[in-house]
Amino acid sequence: MTSIRQLRYFVEIADCGGFTAAAERLYIAQSALSRQIRDLEQHLGTALFERTARQPRLTPAGLAFLERARPLLADLHKAEQLAQQVGQGLRGSLRISHSSTVPLTGALLQRLGRYVRDNPGISLDIAQQSSEAQLGDIAEGRLDLGLLRLPVLRQHQDVQLLPLFSEPLLLAVADSHPLAMAGAVSLEDLRDERFVSIPHRQRGGLSYLAAGLCMEAGFFPQAAQVVSRKTTQLQLIQAGFGVALLPACMADIAAPSVRFVALREPCHSTVALACRRQPEPMLQQLLQALAGKAFSTSDDCPEPLEGHGTQLP
Repeated sequence: MTSIRQLRYFVEIADCGGFTAAAERLYIAQSALSRQIRDLEQHLGTALFERTARQPRLTPAGLAFLERARPLLADLHKAEQLAQQVGQGLRGSLRISHSSTVPLTGALLQRLGRYVRDNPGISLDIAQQSSEAQLGDIAEGRLDLGLLRLPVLRQHQDVQLLPLFSEPLLLAVADSHPLAMAGAVSLEDLRDERFVSIPHRQRGGLSYLAAGLCMEAGFFPQAAQVVSRKTTQLQLIQAGFGVALLPACMADIAAPSVRFVALREPCHSTVALACRRQPEPMLQQLLQALAGKAFSTSDDCPEPLEGHGTQLP
């Protein structure tokens, strides 16, 4: 079989116009170069050069071989560059999912945009999934990075959770709701309210956290006639079906007719990055871009995103 070395030597001789000049450019002995070409011609069963007293000339077979050899070497060079760039995290594609209550807004969207601008060889495929679905897909290799809200009830041995930022929870109500104009409310004030988001017994996330806070205040949230754990709960609130405890960033995507009221109690929600342990260089760079520092273990605590809350303790 023709070797890559023989291809390169053959093309170099054709470009230089002779064995002596090619040997000098390749930094090898002319005898070694001649031996490689003889072996190549023997393998092909035909002469590639006409040896003359002045300069070797390509035979018709040599001209035909050169026509195909050049693009083969060019493609090989591109393949080598691509492999190096992917290995160094400079080129490729990353699959990302985010929970419905982690909208891509504010500083999070800005950092994603900066990462894309700084890495033109990398593309992002972004979808929306529940926290549990993200963790499962990451564990099975179908997803590279997840953006979700803690807590999660199901843990996967090969998946790590990296706290990214925390932000206050607010009461979201329709602008016609009696509490819409309140300066602040207490969780106790919500005892008789109907909530459009009720936790699932096998799922964590925001609804699980909100229910836990209500239980600490002495009651379990009553379900509205229509409930949702997705961003559609904003539409349900706007339509007057009920209320919800939502993170401050949800105000970025809510309609003007949905009002956000502060809670008197210190209630916060944490957003985390989820990925496989020992991520590849390309994903490491994205993690660093989102968190503002390099990290690779679950013990790391990234700096908070400006405008989204405080760093976790």
